[in-house]
Amino acid sequence: MSQRMQQGQPMIVMSEDSQRVKDKDAQDYNISAARAVAEAVQSTLGPKGMDKMLVDSMGSVTITNDGVTILKEMDIDNPTAEMIIEVAETQEDEAGDGTTTAVAIAGELLKNAEDLLEQDIHPTAIIKGFHLASEQAREEIDDIATEIDTDDEELLRKTAETSMTGKGTEVNKEHLAQLIVEAIRQVTVEDDEGNNVVDLEFLNIETQTGRSAGESDLLEGGIIDKDPVHDNMPTEATDADILLLNEAIEVEEADVDTEVSVTDPDQLQKFLDREEKQLKEKVQHIVDLGADVVFCQKGIDDLAQHYLAKEGILAIRRAKKSDLEFLSEVVGASIVSDLETATEADLGFGDVTRDDEDELFYVEGEDAHGVTLLLRGSTDHVVDELERGVNDALD
Repeated sequence: MSQRMQQGQPMIVMSEDSQRVKDKDAQDYNISAARAVAEAVQSTLGPKGMDKMLVDSMGSVTITNDGVTILKEMDIDNPTAEMIIEVAETQEDEAGDGTTTAVAIAGELLKNAEDLLEQDIHPTAIIKGFHLASEQAREEIDDIATEIDTDDEELLRKTAETSMTGKGTEVNKEHLAQLIVEAIRQVTVEDDEGNNVVDLEFLNIETQTGRSAGESDLLEGGIIDKDPVHDNMPTEATDADILLLNEAIEVEEADVDTEVSVTDPDQLQKFLDREEKQLKEKVQHIVDLGADVVFCQKGIDDLAQHYLAKEGILAIRRAKKSDLEFLSEVVGASIVSDLETATEADLGFGDVTRDDEDELFYVEGEDAHGVTLLLRGSTDHVVDELERGVNDALD
């Protein structure tokens, strides 16, 4: 056993293709890798920026000119290049837009640093210079920054339009910018100190293909892209009591596998009757609560569907968890995990309407804080890029 292994240090066996780079060569290699990433997204910058088509290992295609999306989709294993991606991700988290610009500036700074290194200036001195420059830049930004009045709708709209310029949203950016400003105002609340706080958690974005982006709309409330579970159920409910359920309306199954021997048909009928009674009790509990509409995250048994339709209750099954959480804010309901312990206080209140053309349910609450931005586009690729552009403008 080698002395190194005896000291507790791992011995790493590298492949024959591995290379060790150090000193000046390592600096050049790292700068080149980082600049290559920056140059990859530079062509997407600005109003004349070009989209890129990215194909992943599974064959999925993404068409975008959003810097952070491109960098996330790229398969990069160089540690220095990954640091450039971190620049884009940090910019996205902090500002929501300007990722391509941030990466392009980082690439240019490295290019200039390379020139200084060739003049035998030490890296520590270069880094100190960058720090001084960043402090100067902050001071300059404070001087030229413009204070925004939240009541100045035109300026807010222009800000949103600027963020969408050069992206797939540009054709309809005026219409979308108006929707974005209205959406932001709907989800803006005042904190304890009287400051305006924008809570984007109350803004839901839904996409739909087959229509023009100019037909995108803002709705006060939520959207459920589901059909009623039974044809005889009502499709609309005004001033409805709404139940949000995270429990299946089905026969409860045993936790362990069981085998039952039946010697008499009457015994089998008793089992079936017992199951039917269980379902009736569940539906009756919903009726007793006074619910007019049920949004269920899990399944609803066929027999339960029949009973619910008979009672004139509109029921939706397999609703997404995120949709239920959003609806709880829209209609002021609690998400119920155990039907037996549910009370009237858990119910929400609002209007449910059906759009047969789009096959959607619109759910609007009284004084609803949550709003939904419905983005429409001709194809999946179009609406995906539309959503990325709108998210940048919202941020």
